[in-house]
Amino acid sequence: MRPTGSLHLGHYHGVLKNWVQMQHEYECLFFVADWHALTTHYDTPQIIEQSVWDMVVDWLAAGVDPANATLFIQSRVPEHAELHLLLSMITPLGWLERVPTYKDQQEKLSEKDLSTYGFLGYPLLQSADILIYRATQVPVGEDQVPHIEFTREIARRFNHIYGREPGFEEKAKAAIKKLGGKKAKLYDELRTRYQEQGDDEALESAKSLLDEQQSLSHGDRERLFGYLEGGGKMILSEPRAMLTAASKMPGLDGQKMSKSYDNTITLREDEASVSKKIRTMPTDPARIRRTDAGNPDKCPVWQLHQVYSNEQTKQWAMQGCKSAGIGCIECKQPVIDAVLEEQRPMRERAQLYLDDPSLVRNIIADGCEKARKLASETMRDVREAMGLSYT
Repeated sequence: MRPTGSLHLGHYHGVLKNWVQMQHEYECLFFVADWHALTTHYDTPQIIEQSVWDMVVDWLAAGVDPANATLFIQSRVPEHAELHLLLSMITPLGWLERVPTYKDQQEKLSEKDLSTYGFLGYPLLQSADILIYRATQVPVGEDQVPHIEFTREIARRFNHIYGREPGFEEKAKAAIKKLGGKKAKLYDELRTRYQEQGDDEALESAKSLLDEQQSLSHGDRERLFGYLEGGGKMILSEPRAMLTAASKMPGLDGQKMSKSYDNTITLREDEASVSKKIRTMPTDPARIRRTDAGNPDKCPVWQLHQVYSNEQTKQWAMQGCKSAGIGCIECKQPVIDAVLEEQRPMRERAQLYLDDPSLVRNIIADGCEKARKLASETMRDVREAMGLSYT
């Protein structure tokens, strides 16, 4: 996540809730993308510096647990930059110019000069961020799927160019024998079915078979993955997009909650401010007087009821609005209560870290160390493949 300002409830419902759930199901790495922030905010670095630690506190407040996930800062793991540089040697310029968000972002942020090398190359930096951990799944919304597809193409191109180790076929055949008679035979059958008949199911079955082999070395495993598809050794693995439920969190004016619309409630905003913001929200313009009936579909408050209220409360609000049985302030109160209820544990968790900032620094230091260890292993293989190991 890019550190470009305070996180709000839109971030919580759109991303952080998913993170909190995923950390119990997968080995997760969550990082502060400070280099990515520089691609669009290179002229205001002070925003980034202030936001980094605040954002980590927001993650912890939302329930991201350093005991279950690795939290780190991108620029503290310089291997990201090294892999980005090396991948840039083989990335066709046209691939970068074709990324849908490239022109889209330039238009949206027309007040900034984004005709920079860093901005053009940010999808490749994103690919390096993923490939350096040999990530299998990347949680994204629909709009980010092209970035994952781009990353898969980069991995394929790299493996194609650099996966031709001397004696690859002999080493792959020797690795098959290590599977044991029965499994070796099954692997051969599945590989033949895929390569001769294009049977995708056979490919998936063979991959599952390899995933289950705990005794294989990393090198042998990657050789067998590469041999399966007829290529060379698979040095960088292709990630898949994990589509996460997209929760569109409405803002105070009914549009999507966004800092650029100035319609947000921040994650740890104080109670008085939250109450005031919701109380002063616009409602159905037809309800000029308390006795005027309204239409919930034309009221931004009704959209918040959809997120925060149970069926009974929604029915009460809808009927009360249409019949003028309740006033707008009355209608807003259950939303205020629900938002404050959601934020209460976040404020409590955050307080621990606000009272002792060294706790956050230690969490990030540990996370950076873990991330660097994983990144170093990948870079060792990448350097070796590109003739840069000099051992």
